Amino acid sequence: MYPTLNLIYMFSSKITGVGHYVPENIVTNDDLSKVMDTNDAWIQERTGIQERRHIKKGDGNNTSIMGAKAARVALKRAGVSADDVDMIIFATLSPDMYFPGGGVQLQELLEMKTVPALDVRNQCSGFVYSLSVADQFIKTGMYSNVLVVGSENHSGGLDFSSRGRGVSVIFGDGAGAVVVSRNETGTGGILSTHLHSEGKHKDELMLQGPSTGHWVPELIAQNPQENIPYYPYMNGQFVFKHAVVRFSEVIQEGLEANKLSTEDIDMLIPHQANLRISQFIQKKMRLPDEKVFNNIQKYGNTTAASIPIALSEAWEAGKINDGDLVVLAAFGSGFTWGSALIRW
Repeated sequence: MYPTLNLIYMFSSKITGVGHYVPENIVTNDDLSKVMDTNDAWIQERTGIQERRHIKKGDGNNTSIMGAKAARVALKRAGVSADDVDMIIFATLSPDMYFPGGGVQLQELLEMKTVPALDVRNQCSGFVYSLSVADQFIKTGMYSNVLVVGSENHSGGLDFSSRGRGVSVIFGDGAGAVVVSRNETGTGGILSTHLHSEGKHKDELMLQGPSTGHWVPELIAQNPQENIPYYPYMNGQFVFKHAVVRFSEVIQEGLEANKLSTEDIDMLIPHQANLRISQFIQKKMRLPDEKVFNNIQKYGNTTAASIPIALSEAWEAGKINDGDLVVLAAFGSGFTWGSALIRW
């Protein structure tokens, strides 16, 4: 049994604007088959992915710039300016620099005032974690508008050879953003967020270096034909088995905390990790197709950006309307996972 919520806050928070950006360069499964031993049928059978977007050299994009492009759309739709933002929360696993983080770079790009900028490194669950942080700052009355951004440049750090195909075919580039504001209407808003982690499985989905534990000289000295620590590693079957369990648990936790059931869900937007995971959860929760939104088929896994991109697309398509119960859920490296329930 999950505890019901009994916290009392000064305010409630609401998503007032959504936006996203993806690079124009489309990379199909057939394109990848030209550089590694794979094919369209193999990729679609295992992941559901047909294509993804990759930054192309010279197109002017990086993680922070894509985040800024998505943020400008979200700000416009929220009806606020960059000067109205009280805080930036930037989620990514692929920052442009080791330090400083993407949050301050976004701040410069948007020519914002000296508001706090927080970077969140929770990979696939980074956006849900960031949304939860923004929600708490709004609810306690500290801030009125928080800009939450998820942005990823995966293509800059993947192994595009047959050795890396198990990971590299999955990931794409892009950014999504939301503006979380104090709820002045008194209706709707973020009902609750639920966060978890299980560090004993940290080695099942990871990237070891470059890091202070695996720095550049050590990496250069290694045989490039061996398991290279500066490329991502994933134990796919292990991750899949844990993901389907944790997704279900954390969604149910949110529903029970708000005395709701699966029948109350109007739109489920899961992190776009693997279409097979989403389909498993959909079947387990007995949700019809119109109540689950997936876009991994055309974008791949964009990690911290996947939920805000999907949320933005679903809203643009008219699939999310006032009063709808929207459920966000994510699972990823760490292991970390979480959910957010929103009355739109």
